Amino acid sequence: MNRIGFGYDVHRLVDGRKLIIGGVEIPFEKGLLGHSDADVLLHAICDALLGAAALGDIGKHFPDTEQQYKNISSLELLKHTSNLLRNHGYTVVNIDSTLVLEKPKILPYVDQMRMNISQSVGIDLTAVSVKATTNENLGFIGSGEGASAYAVTLINSK
Repeated sequence: MNRIGFGYDVHRLVDGRKLIIGGVEIPFEKGLLGHSDADVLLHAICDALLGAAALGDIGKHFPDTEQQYKNISSLELLKHTSNLLRNHGYTVVNIDSTLVLEKPKILPYVDQMRMNISQSVGIDLTAVSVKATTNENLGFIGSGEGASAYAVTLINSK
């Protein structure tokens, strides 16, 4: 049986943090604020996967009140999420994601992001899509205050 999941996440950009997106550290004067590494893209993907399997959301599995998740790499959260789905009898078919960020441009990092995601989830690179767009200078994203991401995934039960 096929199941579809949708994920969304948003984080504020702040001084004094590394910018980690798709498991890649991107040189920039600001980073995303959060309990973990605040990887907005991977958080949206985790939520899409969890939602497809009706297993709750990222906050349920990795609460920001738990010290063990403080500054953790979201690649670790994605690996754990993928293992959780496998343990419940699901396989991931594909992941499609979109990052919304005014600056910096991420095109030079997309291939590495896709590779990180495919390796963490255990699916072929051709089954992972990472796209990016700006917010055309509109709203909090357009003014450089934050970033958001959307993800859709298809999973199968074994």
